[in-house]
Amino acid sequence: MTSQPSARRLRIGVDVGGTNTDGVILDPSLASSSPSKGILAHIKTATTPNPSDGIITAITSMFTQLSATHPNIHPQHSIASVTIGTTHFVNAVIERDPTRLSPVAVLRLSGPFSKHVPPCVDWPEHMRSLILGYHARVKGGLEVDGSLISDIDEDEIRHHCQKIKKKGIKAVVVNGVFSPIDAVHKQEERAAEIIRRELGDHVDVVCSKEVANLGFLERENAAVLNASILRFAWRTIREFREAVRKLGLKGCPVFITQNDGTILKGEKAAELPIKTFSSGPTNSMRGAAFLVLQQQQQQQQQENKKKEGEEAMMVVDIGGTTTDVGLLLPNGFPRQQAAYSELAGVRMNFSCPDIRSIGLGGGSIVRKDSNGGITVGPDSVGYKIDKEALLFGGSTLTTTDCTVLANPDITSIGDASLVKDALTKEETEQFKAIVKSKIEKIIDNMKTSPDDLPVILVGGGAVIAPDELQGASKVLKPRWSEVANAIGAAIARVSAVVDTIKSTETNTEKQFLEEIKKEAIERTIAAGASPESVEVVEIEMLPLQYVENKTRFIVRAAGDFDFTQSDLSNAEEEEEEGVSEDAVDEDSLPERQAVTDPNKPKASPEAAVDVLTYTPTVRNRIWHISETDLAFISTGCYILGTGGGGSPYASMILLRQLLRSGASVTVVSPADVPDTAAVGCGCGAGSPTVSIEKLQGDEMMQAQTELYKALLASHSSPLCSNSSQGENNMNSEKKTKATHMIALEIGGGNGLQGMTLGASTNMNVPCVDGDWMGRAYPTKWQTTPVVFNERSPIWSPIAVADGNGNVLVMPRAASDAAVERIIRAALSSMGSQVGAADPPVTGAEMKRWVVENTVSQAWRLGRAVARARAMNRLDEVAETIVEECSSGGGGHGRHGERERGAKVLFKGKIVGVRRTLRTGHVYGECIIEGTDVSSDDTVTTTMTSGGKRTEGAVSGDEQDLFTGKRIKIPFKNENIAAIRIPENDGSNGSGDDDGKKELEKQEDVLAIVPDLIAVIDAQSGEAVGTPEYRYGLLVIVLGIAASDKWTGSQRGIDLGGPKAFGFDHLKYEPLGRFVKPVSVIDEFDRSIE
Repeated sequence: MTSQPSARRLRIGVDVGGTNTDGVILDPSLASSSPSKGILAHIKTATTPNPSDGIITAITSMFTQLSATHPNIHPQHSIASVTIGTTHFVNAVIERDPTRLSPVAVLRLSGPFSKHVPPCVDWPEHMRSLILGYHARVKGGLEVDGSLISDIDEDEIRHHCQKIKKKGIKAVVVNGVFSPIDAVHKQEERAAEIIRRELGDHVDVVCSKEVANLGFLERENAAVLNASILRFAWRTIREFREAVRKLGLKGCPVFITQNDGTILKGEKAAELPIKTFSSGPTNSMRGAAFLVLQQQQQQQQQENKKKEGEEAMMVVDIGGTTTDVGLLLPNGFPRQQAAYSELAGVRMNFSCPDIRSIGLGGGSIVRKDSNGGITVGPDSVGYKIDKEALLFGGSTLTTTDCTVLANPDITSIGDASLVKDALTKEETEQFKAIVKSKIEKIIDNMKTSPDDLPVILVGGGAVIAPDELQGASKVLKPRWSEVANAIGAAIARVSAVVDTIKSTETNTEKQFLEEIKKEAIERTIAAGASPESVEVVEIEMLPLQYVENKTRFIVRAAGDFDFTQSDLSNAEEEEEEGVSEDAVDEDSLPERQAVTDPNKPKASPEAAVDVLTYTPTVRNRIWHISETDLAFISTGCYILGTGGGGSPYASMILLRQLLRSGASVTVVSPADVPDTAAVGCGCGAGSPTVSIEKLQGDEMMQAQTELYKALLASHSSPLCSNSSQGENNMNSEKKTKATHMIALEIGGGNGLQGMTLGASTNMNVPCVDGDWMGRAYPTKWQTTPVVFNERSPIWSPIAVADGNGNVLVMPRAASDAAVERIIRAALSSMGSQVGAADPPVTGAEMKRWVVENTVSQAWRLGRAVARARAMNRLDEVAETIVEECSSGGGGHGRHGERERGAKVLFKGKIVGVRRTLRTGHVYGECIIEGTDVSSDDTVTTTMTSGGKRTEGAVSGDEQDLFTGKRIKIPFKNENIAAIRIPENDGSNGSGDDDGKKELEKQEDVLAIVPDLIAVIDAQSGEAVGTPEYRYGLLVIVLGIAASDKWTGSQRGIDLGGPKAFGFDHLKYEPLGRFVKPVSVIDEFDRSIE
């Protein structure tokens, strides 16, 4: 019998799931010295409608176990903490329960910015009307360098408080531009104090900076959801604490687990309930790792390997229906998803564990086909396995039945005699191979390096998994794995994150990093960690594109909770006593209906559209853009951005708002534009990092207005001085006013600006189906008008506006390179983001210089991705994109391999990324290792241009083509090339060995600029921008032939090819034959006679 642990040493972990509530009592001091891992009691019981009842039941049952096995332990004096993981808060959002969600008011400290993109604009309409009760923009906000956009105005805030008070709203979100880096002005905090003074302390005020990091819309979304469930959270936390008191654990602190594997004090969780979302999978992963800790350490000591904690581990949780896989990093925390996550249709940017699932579980249905083959899942009998599986007298063959048949040593599950004739010997071997392959494949997809790593199997369905798996250094099936999530809750740590932007002009990155690490450690200690246990567990540095000497630092520190705090028990009691009854009273959560928002757009969103049959509206050769068209074009623009240009998401939301407000947006063919037309151009210039935080205001239109004022005043329009005879027949005013707009670059966010500026509520002119690049390039002189060089400079006069009252007009310039250089220099003084207006060109000039039909091309690429999703065939999306770029999808004949307009260059997993900032541009290199990136299916589907499917068997040829090979993609904001890495290359794939490799060889070049090298996410079909490159991401690399406007002359190749990016040792060789995109207007025109 184990001796009594010292006072206040035991920890209780409880995980409240949708079906079961799991619990464990743990003594951490025995974790490594006892075969029991310090687990003194554990329980799995049904979750109750009131989670507190289930918690009491679980803990009471464990106390009974404890008294039987350790009679000398008195729980009331031995329990140090109770940590709870719960789905209660996230379920309130998923279920859209109006009795648990409160209306919220939003005050934006953004000055003139974000005016066209109101709060919750990208939410499902029902969620928006349910939660958003009021919103307003007020003065405030910061620039990226920490300087003020404007200071807050107390009178203005008080004015809106009165409106909020009249509406009876008791939750307010304050969201300021660049508030996460606001350590000096503290605008959100000051605004929150004003609101509390005006509305009273019974009103909940949420500062967005406390909820999430950089990303204005996504942080606001998270803050609004958090505010909406605050009152429900206070009540729930109070019930949890009351349940603990009823158990005699008065003064015992209650913690709630958050989704990064750490804990929040009860009162902090009540303030930030959103951080508890998705904590269950994280608890399970950390609990599984804890269970194998001792075994890992002993084996590593025997093999003289590196210490535990320096090796990642894969956790495979096999349930009844699905297998969930996550990677536990060497720092002890799960790998997180990419920058954004989505819940109930709401896009947010707080961390969530990267969990991938396949349809394989203990209840998966096994079927035989007529050819003697076996299929496994994805459908399952689920929780009915004890009634429907053969082992239990049912009639459905499941994976558990087949596993017992294949392993006679398993005698504890059902009646083995009932499955003895279920499969032949050959079928049994086939079943085992299928299950093994499915698990191996998802493990390989989640790995971040080719090295084998430990795999931990947990969950009730783990019995179906084999004891050996390819890619696993060992396969572990630990005892107590069925309550791994409760164990993870009991051992959770404390953490803090610092996410900030610093200027490296005076201090080095290393100096700033030390300061930020210190701050992260201090925040972790302040959150309750014992100082001696705190360590920095994660560091990320991201140079900002197009911004000189600015780097984003993200540092996480973590430590064990300090249970020696003398005031811990008193603090818990004082906090409970100090909680306002109004904040937690049941009466404060009345039954309510959806909120009517007077500020919402008049027009409703489009009804659901069948993307397989959708056709655009083209009448009399004018394409009328719909929301569906916009979604397609936006997706395609990011693909054509070749890693750069910034995400089109914010621009898409803005343009969608114009459409919903009744604006008309039209696109015309270049061929239909009169020679005498004036074709204007506008674009955004600056850092994509700034654009996700400082949302567009009126700077684009302000720049156009200022440009045309200057042209009219000086009569210096290029249309006047450079038009050929016959083109110059417009009066002076007409010659300075655009009749059409065109995008500067189709790639990235600028691909939508031609349509936005041309909208009927802005300039009210059509947008040309084309652009000046056919892709994205980092500089303004890398455009086709400069390639043609018919007059120089082409890009002056030019006007830029920052949206905050500052305008720069440049009447003339010595060269287009000078325009680029001067505008870039001005950027840092104008908030690192401006709207630019370029001088109009004639219709005749446009026709000679334009890369034609690129809006159509973006539409087709986006449609291909949307169709792949609709048909659940993303594994074929790359091939469909190739087809669109080769024949336009319009029934044209296909070219031979060397003549195709695009090709799949590589498929694999990112295993190395490095970045550096030079002259405002982010240079770097991405290493990709070949692997199978397809979904876990046994049948492939090929899509035709009409949206039909043809099925065929999976071929291993393509997998063999890439597996085991590596490529690198150097980039300067945009991808420059895709280059094969020779097998004998000395690089380690980490991206940190610059200077140790020989120059690239021509024979290893798969594709190079001006051809387009696009990287897409193999799991979603969406483009992946260079800022989003991260370890472990499964990607497909596409090569698309550049327009002949670039490749048709040596000047074009010089300006847009390898030499322009410093790759003088390589020459451009086309990857295929450019195929002009098929015009949507030509294909779908329904002209009225």
